[in-house]
Amino acid sequence: MTKAPEMSSDDAELSEIRLSSDKKQLSLKFADGRHLTLDAEFLRVESPSAEVRGHHPSERKTVGNKRNVTIKAIEPVGHYAIRLVFDDGHDTGLYTWSFLISLAEQHDDIWQRYLDALAAQGLSRG
Repeated sequence: MTKAPEMSSDDAELSEIRLSSDKKQLSLKFADGRHLTLDAEFLRVESPSAEVRGHHPSERKTVGNKRNVTIKAIEPVGHYAIRLVFDDGHDTGLYTWSFLISLAEQHDDIWQRYLDALAAQGLSRG
């Protein structure tokens, strides 16, 4: 019996998007059975936008005071991404399926780096 090859992030096909009633959690289901849940705060502070990431790693900004941020709207971008509109006005950056999968797979390491960066810069989650 041969095992079917795993679907890569690049081939992911989204089957469902749900926003929690408090608008603080985004749940994604993929056709291959993967299910991801990501917090609005995490998505906001890890935005793929140039405003947060810059155009070079040295330009990356640590965004504080987003503990209570919510997602106001989810806008589809083709069949490969969404644009999230947050209640703090941030609405740039395309969240591709592969980016969202990567965030979920590396969540603990990314979150710890974020917390460390906040502490180093004297910022808080708010």
